[in-house]
Amino acid sequence: MCRNIKTLANFEPPATEDEIRASALQFVRKLSGMNKPSHANEAAFNRAVDDVASVARQLLASLETHAPPRDREVERLKAQERARQRFG
Repeated sequence: MCRNIKTLANFEPPATEDEIRASALQFVRKLSGMNKPSHANEAAFNRAVDDVASVARQLLASLETHAPPRDREVERLKAQERARQRFG
């Protein structure tokens, strides 16, 4: 799993379009093995990012949960603490 792809479900406020698109971009980069596509592959790469973002948006909109929404600030602080423990 690509470490840069973050969980986007069940947050308050909900995931932004930029967050969804960034996750889609990371996913397509991982699948394709390219950080930046060549000119010949650029259209296919961008179309894939658009398609993945669209499906991700649909998924997030259709998920149901009984858990309370997570707080972005709390999750950010937890991630910082994990990084501090991991990297010192």
